Amino acid sequence: MSDVFDQELREQLAEARRQRASARAAGDEDGAQAYAGRITQLLRIAAHHGIAVEHTAEEREED
Repeated sequence: MSDVFDQELREQLAEARRQRASARAAGDEDGAQAYAGRITQLLRIAAHHGIAVEHTAEEREED
């Protein structure tokens, strides 16, 4: 079960990062900000559960 949770969290994080990039490319700053919030939330969940995930340079700055 733990592997499934880990995989699902990583997939959601990757999707949120793709959506943030897409929103930025479209000039949708509100959308980009919303996805940035989702990314922050997923990173906190990962940390809470001891799941090590890579942070982008931007995400490290936001911490």
